[in-house]
Amino acid sequence: MDAFKNIMVAVDFNDSLGELMVYADRLAQKFESKVWVLHVADPEPDFVGYEPGPQYIRDLKAEEYREEHRNLQEVCKNFLSEEVKAEALLIQGSTVETVMSEAQKLKIDLLIVGTHKHSFLHNLLQESVSMELIKKAEIPMLTIPIDE
Repeated sequence: MDAFKNIMVAVDFNDSLGELMVYADRLAQKFESKVWVLHVADPEPDFVGYEPGPQYIRDLKAEEYREEHRNLQEVCKNFLSEEVKAEALLIQGSTVETVMSEAQKLKIDLLIVGTHKHSFLHNLLQESVSMELIKKAEIPMLTIPIDE
């Protein structure tokens, strides 16, 4: 492969967001790529076996999602160069499955994720999202170590 035309950055709104976006911006400029910034929100409660609840709760959740999407759009605007084409995506679902599904739909050439540094025991007992993505990904991945 000689170029990365579509780069996806999977974010979770932590402090490392800027670090991931710097890498995405540099690569996108070099390869004239489009950057897709993806945040996967929790699925609706009725998808995971709970009752939907009162309408006002659903309205509050919808507003929360709209605000998160606006924040993603701001991330694109603030961290990516003007010449880089970018799109912010906020999708509800299971994180690993949603990232992989969207990467396939969008024909992503490179997936950028952050990895947290944990002890051996922690990693043995609890798998991280980034490790699950590494196991399931069929596309190149760039993992950026994140300081806690």
